[in-house]
Amino acid sequence: MSSRNGNILEVRDLRTYFQTEDGSVKAVDGIDFVLKRGETLGIVGESGSGKSVTNLSIIRLIPDPPGKIVSGEIIFDGQDILLLPTEEVRKIRGKRIAMIFQDPMTSLNPFMRISKQLMELTELHLGYTKDQAYEHAIKMLDMVGIPDARARVDSYPHEFSGGMRQRVMIAMALSCQPELLIADEPTTALDVTIQAQILELIKSLKQETGTSVILITHDLGVVAGMTDHIIVMYAGKVFEQARTRELFATPGNPYTKGLLRSVPDPTSEHGALYQIPGLPPDVAHLPPGCPFAARCERAEDICRKEFPPFVALTPDHHSLCHFAEEVYATSQRELSARGGRQEQVLDLE
Repeated sequence: MSSRNGNILEVRDLRTYFQTEDGSVKAVDGIDFVLKRGETLGIVGESGSGKSVTNLSIIRLIPDPPGKIVSGEIIFDGQDILLLPTEEVRKIRGKRIAMIFQDPMTSLNPFMRISKQLMELTELHLGYTKDQAYEHAIKMLDMVGIPDARARVDSYPHEFSGGMRQRVMIAMALSCQPELLIADEPTTALDVTIQAQILELIKSLKQETGTSVILITHDLGVVAGMTDHIIVMYAGKVFEQARTRELFATPGNPYTKGLLRSVPDPTSEHGALYQIPGLPPDVAHLPPGCPFAARCERAEDICRKEFPPFVALTPDHHSLCHFAEEVYATSQRELSARGGRQEQVLDLE
C-alpha cells in the first residue's frame, strides 16, 4: 500500500503514558506531525520532553508495563502501525523503519561480534545466506567509513571507539535500505569532530538513498543545516512546529526562543552562555495552564490558569502559546534589525 499524498508518516493525536507509583506520567500527550518522503524532520527539546518516547512509540518498542500507547494513529505508508499484529510490526521494524539508538555501547550486544550483529538483520529481513550477509556486513562498514572493514568486521564492540560504534549502529540501521531512519541523539557523548562526521554521514546517505529521516536531539544547532522541518517538544506536547528556516528566523514561542538563545554564538561579545531558568516540570503532576509558564519570561496570569491554544502563525508554522502572534511579531522585528545574522551563524544557507 502506498501513500497517495507524499507523506511516508502521519502521527495523529498520539498519547503514550507510563503508570508509576506517583501516578500516570503523560510522556507524550496528544501530538500530531507529518513527514514527507525524502525529507528530514528534527524533533528537539530538553531531556524529558517526550522526544524518544515519541519515536519508540512509532516502532512500538514501548515497554508494557509500565508504558502504554493509549490513543492515536501512526500511519506509515498508508498503514496504521498501532492496528497491525506484532508479527507484521516486526517485519517493518529494522527493514522499512530503522532506528539509531542513543547509546551505541548499550545498544550493541557486547558478547557478539560486529559481523554477527550485522548479519542477523539481512538474514532475517532479506533472506541472505551467511556468506551473502557477511559480505554485505563488510560493505556496510566500509560505506559508513570504518577503516579496513574486512579486518575489523569480526571485532567485538569494546574494540571500537565511541565514534566507530556509532558508525556500526548507522550501518546496522541502513543494512536493509529502510524507507524511514530514526536517529535518536546520534551524536550524544561524542567529541565535536566525530559529531560533525556522523551528521555529515547521515546527510550524505540520505541524499544517496532517498531515505526519510527523523533526527532527535536537544541541540537546535545540530539540526540547523540538516532538517526540512522542526518540531519543538516540551512536557509531552508539541510547542512549536515550522519549516527549519522559518523557525530559526522567526520563532513564535518563548520556549523556542529560549532554546535558540542557548545555542553558543561565536560572534557574541558576551562570554556567558544563556540557559533557560528553572527545570522542566514533573509530567506526572503538571500545573494548570501552560507547562512552561513557571519558566517563561513572558508569562501572565492567563498562562498559569488556562492551557494555551495551538496558534497558526502561517500555514506551516504553529505555536502553543497564548501570546504566539506577539512573540512571532517580535521575532520578525528582531530579524529585520539584525539583517538575518541568526541564519548566518547557524549555517542555514
